[in-house]
Amino acid sequence: MRCREAKLTDIPQLQIIRHSVKENILSDPTLVTDELCALYLTERGKGWVCEVDGKVVGFSIVDMQEHNVWALFLLPEFESQGIGKQLHNMLLNWYFEQTRETIWLGTDPGTRAEQFYRRQGWREIGTHGRSEIKFEMRYEDWKACSE
Repeated sequence: MRCREAKLTDIPQLQIIRHSVKENILSDPTLVTDELCALYLTERGKGWVCEVDGKVVGFSIVDMQEHNVWALFLLPEFESQGIGKQLHNMLLNWYFEQTRETIWLGTDPGTRAEQFYRRQGWREIGTHGRSEIKFEMRYEDWKACSE
């Protein structure tokens, strides 16, 4: 497994991964365009990918303008192998090198993602949108978790 910064040329594979998930499925997949992905990778934030045998199998993207995790997804067959945690940690380490602002994310309740974020030390603070759980991570909490 090799993890690295995401490039614009990775966007087609990011789209495949995003559309393959079994949880947190997009209600309207046409809203997440290649152009929107490019905006988040180049202007609004930064992204990372993990490859296995040269194939991108997971990715994460942080939005510095809204201070949130915009994406963290894996191909279903690569779950539970530590790839999500590695992408998560790369994202948060980089984020907190840039700012001390609290970061947030939303995810559907009752999902493996919800349990993953709880295990990583995210704190539930309410709801986001119509039904997502809203989590946040403060700089101090991340430092305590990552030591």
